Amino acid sequence: MRIAIGSDHAGFEYKQEIISLLKNLGHMVKDFGTYSNESVDYPVFIYPVARAVAQNEFDRGIVLGGSGNGEAITANRIPDIRCALCINEDLALLSREHNNANMISLGQRMMTRETAISCVKIWLDTPFEGGRHQRRIDLIDSGKL
Repeated sequence: MRIAIGSDHAGFEYKQEIISLLKNLGHMVKDFGTYSNESVDYPVFIYPVARAVAQNEFDRGIVLGGSGNGEAITANRIPDIRCALCINEDLALLSREHNNANMISLGQRMMTRETAISCVKIWLDTPFEGGRHQRRIDLIDSGKL
């Protein structure tokens, strides 16, 4: 799988570990930054990840921050992005099964390192169920509600 990843300073540490995990699992990864834990403005790094996923340059995207909330909001401003804020394994699973999330947002300050890694693994491995869930995604995408 081709995976784009980006973070701000508050998500940098977990981002580095997730990149190692992804590469060890055989995925192609592009790091859109930031490249240190020095304070930065997260939209500068999150928008490019979301744009690259929306333009099908990458299959999926992972973004990280302190809470992950601002990163998810930023990514979801891009059409065709469904970025789920996940703070536990259940949300990671449902984001794929029910929402076909093509991006995940994680908050380094909101979860342990082990939970973050587990969320990424579950999110990568969980297929979309389709059916009634596809109908709902189509309603969201139609803009006619």
